[in-house]
Amino acid sequence: MDKNEFTGTWHIYEMEMWDEDYFNMEVQAYIRIKPDGIGKFQFGLVSGGIDGKVVDYADGKRFEFTWDGNDECDPASGSGWVKINEKDKDLLEGEIRLHLGDDSTFMARRVK
Repeated sequence: MDKNEFTGTWHIYEMEMWDEDYFNMEVQAYIRIKPDGIGKFQFGLVSGGIDGKVVDYADGKRFEFTWDGNDECDPASGSGWVKINEKDKDLLEGEIRLHLGDDSTFMARRVK
């Protein structure tokens, strides 16, 4: 897997901490990753810019990132990671963390 496998727009369809009514309230929840490791995301009232890189682990590669943005108009930041689903390369699983706040795992599907 190289960085290009993570590149693209992915629609978030499931989150551990929040239901679909919240995470899709303003826009279809998404995470977007460009080939240079820069991107953005939004779910619910949380949005931000991503800066990340691919990291090798014994069980595969992950795209790990930090982010800076807003949570309900208040400045927010955090970190997260995503990995490609082993059985379906169009599925992404990951976790997003808000600094000094909540964290949630999520599932996303590649936008065709």
